[in-house]
Amino acid sequence: MKTTLLSTLLLVTTAFAHGPAFSQQRADFGKRQYDAACAVCHGAKGQGDGPYAGIVNTRIADLTTLAKRNAGMFPFQRVFEVIDGSQTMQAHGTRDMPIWGREYRLEAGSAYFDTPYDPETYVRTRILALTEYVSRLQAK
Repeated sequence: MKTTLLSTLLLVTTAFAHGPAFSQQRADFGKRQYDAACAVCHGAKGQGDGPYAGIVNTRIADLTTLAKRNAGMFPFQRVFEVIDGSQTMQAHGTRDMPIWGREYRLEAGSAYFDTPYDPETYVRTRILALTEYVSRLQAK
């Protein structure tokens, strides 16, 4: 009985460890944010060649060279603030780029109106994930 129980437990544990829930990769939240909000202008790889690049009157920034243009250091805080909307961008003039901080706050308000939540934490988490993903797009 003990051997059967142990064998069954081992079999179930092995099945769970190798099942679909464990074999799937972790979701890349930052990439999902980027694909949904940024790729249309900045392109799938961040090179400023998205479908809207030829439509808007402003040259779309190549996000892959941010670190290179900043003495080799990715300007994390500045990128976060540009996405949030607290940092203005000379290239965008009147702010053609959406202010994602405001958009995320509005989205949170409509999604979580009946649930207690901290809107700033919700917004900060999304923008941090997005900023971190942009840092991974940097040219080597």
